[in-house]
Amino acid sequence: MATARQLTAIMFTDVAGFTDLTQENEKAALDLLSEIDALASPILKNHHGRKVKAMGDGLLVEFPDALDAVECAVALQSALHDRNSHEGVRPLQLRVGLHLGDVERRGDDIVGDAVNLASRVEPIAEPGGICLSEQVAVQVRNKLPYRFENLGARTLKGVREPVGIYRVALPWTSGEIGRALGGPTRLAVLPLANISPDPKDEYFADGLTEELIAVLSRLRGLRVIARTSVNQYKSNPKPVRQIGSELGVGAVLEGSVRRAGDRLRITLQLIDTNSEEHRWAETFDRKLSDVFEIQAEIADKTAGALKLELVEAERETLRRPPVKGLDAYELYLRGIVGFQRAADEGWSREGMAEPAQRFEAAIAKDPNSAAVHAWLANLYIAAAGEAVPRTEVAARVRDLVATAYRLDPNEPEVRTARGNYALQFELDWFRAEREFRAAIELNPSAMSAHAWLGILLITLGRYAEAAQELQTSIDLDPMFLNLTSWRLRALDLGGNLAEAIALAERTLQRSPGNRGLHVQLGELYFRAGRSADAEREARLAEGPVSGGPFAINRAELRALLGDPSEARGIIRSWETKSDPMYVRPNYVARLYAVLGDRENALRLLEWDSREGEQSLWIDFPRHAFDSFREDPRFLALLKEMNLSP
Repeated sequence: MATARQLTAIMFTDVAGFTDLTQENEKAALDLLSEIDALASPILKNHHGRKVKAMGDGLLVEFPDALDAVECAVALQSALHDRNSHEGVRPLQLRVGLHLGDVERRGDDIVGDAVNLASRVEPIAEPGGICLSEQVAVQVRNKLPYRFENLGARTLKGVREPVGIYRVALPWTSGEIGRALGGPTRLAVLPLANISPDPKDEYFADGLTEELIAVLSRLRGLRVIARTSVNQYKSNPKPVRQIGSELGVGAVLEGSVRRAGDRLRITLQLIDTNSEEHRWAETFDRKLSDVFEIQAEIADKTAGALKLELVEAERETLRRPPVKGLDAYELYLRGIVGFQRAADEGWSREGMAEPAQRFEAAIAKDPNSAAVHAWLANLYIAAAGEAVPRTEVAARVRDLVATAYRLDPNEPEVRTARGNYALQFELDWFRAEREFRAAIELNPSAMSAHAWLGILLITLGRYAEAAQELQTSIDLDPMFLNLTSWRLRALDLGGNLAEAIALAERTLQRSPGNRGLHVQLGELYFRAGRSADAEREARLAEGPVSGGPFAINRAELRALLGDPSEARGIIRSWETKSDPMYVRPNYVARLYAVLGDRENALRLLEWDSREGEQSLWIDFPRHAFDSFREDPRFLALLKEMNLSP
């Protein structure tokens, strides 16, 4: 029999409590094994895993590399966790162990010390958990978004030297989940409570929360959860331990703000989410003009409590105020709060007007603030194409971005705005990528930079990179489901339809009311040939709409399912200009395309390229355009934008 040796990632699995179940009900135990096989087989295939053999209630699986092995293990445990969350099912939990080593291949089997070592790693994992050897950890370091805990060196039976063991910190397993493998501590800044005599000072507490997130995000070795995900706890407070589990953080910073006249009192406490012990607590009772100094002190104390080393350059950055003068600072905070409100409510011309006025007023008081220029630029960029035409704000955005960069090229928000201008207004893919990566280098917690880089990579057809970048943004803002929607698109376009469906299903179990994800899952089902499931998702997405991407996506799904009335209604409103809601031309072209009207779709795209917003770049990979990807007119449009067909 021929033999060969090669480096292989090895997975061992074992069903927790299987022996007891066999003695209790052998048929039920065997049925569970069949269920595991049916659930695991497509997941293994999606991650290039080969099932070497089954051994009782366990599996031996090999992978070409450690990245595939870890991602497969997480996907498998996630699927089982979702299964166990349903009422009335018998709990089913696996232990998973991973190792990377040299094996000898004997036909379809693999043998050797590496296989033995992997089999010894698996029992260390808790039910529903994953453990991996140090050899795997070295390979995946800084390449995957999952969080890990170092369990130290372990002496394993049949293995001469102690082996370093790591545990993948999944939200439903116990232990520390706040520190990534060889990477940063994760922190959530909870919305500060406003206890000022004047309730109208709520904006100050909200704006200060955003500022603290921004300040702490600049600390190397720290990843700070974005506002979208922490804001839910303002109206729905939860125990610290539960927040830690939901957001995957090791610590939270919480407290209150009281403003009275020219006095400011900020009370804060840093709490470990596992032990619920206080790392530090302090009350800052100062003049309002000391607010920037207070922020720097908070960052310094937080860094010390989390054992983070600050270099002098970081301390200097922390002491630098974003805007000079209290009047300008208050306008700046009001602008930030208005920006977030406009985003939460769905972009509209009216919604963007108020924060734009605040930022413009702040610039008038401090024309040398790079931060205010960048925030205003990003406001216009976010609203462009959704609430107003890009052409309407292009000149103002160009000036704002240029001024912000001149004032401070080392401000992450400035580089993000610069990247977005290059992406959305100049279609300069190379410069956009360079700017987003510069923003991330300056602030690894810059969620929006990670997200926009992921969207750019989708446009460039680099789907695997896009999915990874979008996962990083999700890791920083796990409750912002728009990021999951983009990752679903990256997985789908990258050929991972089954994985995209599984992710959408898991997300909707947590957020069943998200109609946008129901529409997206419906389209995925439709293309997988599951029309009945697609129909169900379309029904779950029913309800009033007020325009925007959701209305287009739902109309597209209904047209695919044989009901074109909604798509035709939107087209009619757009063509007759009877709906005041702004709709991008490429959205309407998509509806023409899904209705089979190639001529009108291309007519509209050509008009948009010639006189409109040139926004085909964001939508051309969508399946609505699959039927005429080889059409010379469509190829000519892509060539104009320097895009690959």
